[in-house]
Amino acid sequence: MPLAREMQRLRDEHAALVTLARILTGLIRAPQPPRMTELAAARGLLRDTLLRHLKCEDWILYPRLKASGDPELIRITREFELEMGDLADDFAAYDAEWTEAKVAAAWPDFCRATAIMLDMLAVRIEREEADLYPLAENLRPARGAIAAVAVQGRIDNFQLNATRQP
Repeated sequence: MPLAREMQRLRDEHAALVTLARILTGLIRAPQPPRMTELAAARGLLRDTLLRHLKCEDWILYPRLKASGDPELIRITREFELEMGDLADDFAAYDAEWTEAKVAAAWPDFCRATAIMLDMLAVRIEREEADLYPLAENLRPARGAIAAVAVQGRIDNFQLNATRQP
């Protein structure tokens, strides 16, 4: 997938994650647990969207950015991996720990754990949107310019060779 489309998809997923986090935040602000089906649906949507998103970033985007040759982009990508690379594992552990029965038995603790997890997610999204994604998007014109120069060079060379023909 071209980088421009990939970046737009990742930004759209960020927007979806923010919306899902707001829904979950609304649910955990209640003094008592909501219907477990409602909570499970919100958590499931967040989990599925987040894990798919993180896999795309961690397995596709980050390696692509590290291979870009841009020293600043490589540095910040490695920094992000070190600082926030465990979010998928942290979320999976949180999600596995908080079963329906445990949520019902320890609602205030679940609310605190969920708020912490949502804060970690918000920090990653904010940092990626402010620091990483703009650098990644600025990589596109440079690659496009290099490709355009290479294509123009091939055209010029072809025209030069064509004029030399008897």
